[in-house]
Amino acid sequence: MGSLHTSSPPPRAVEIRRWALAGGAELRGLRASLHEALNGHALAEGEELDDIPERVVLVATELATNALLHGLPPTTVRLLRDDDLFILDVADHDLTTVPEMAETRPLGAGGRGLQLARAFSLDVGWYATEGAKHIWASFPRRDEGSAKHE
Repeated sequence: MGSLHTSSPPPRAVEIRRWALAGGAELRGLRASLHEALNGHALAEGEELDDIPERVVLVATELATNALLHGLPPTTVRLLRDDDLFILDVADHDLTTVPEMAETRPLGAGGRGLQLARAFSLDVGWYATEGAKHIWASFPRRDEGSAKHE
């Protein structure tokens, strides 16, 4: 298994919104609230997300699900903004494990959340504070053809 690089998100990043999750039942509300925080309005019935918000919501759901299943509660999801980036920061309180990429697992065996985060974001990393382990992913604030820089 591969590992993520250890680094904090940009220090100038400003928190836009924060969610505390106790269980999987709160993921639907997280997705709706994230959309509103990213676009300034609630998702209407039948409305589809633009590319960047869709990627942020997908990665948030995957990382929050991982934290809820494998970490210690509560799970905290934060949306940050720094210059031309959105930064998603998901934390749990299990400091005994290190995030690892599940590169060798067969399809359908789970553990693909970090791979999705890496594929759909500009960068992914992790860091630990005194009481929590954080995984973050960055996204461009505007869709400029591709959300992934090669």
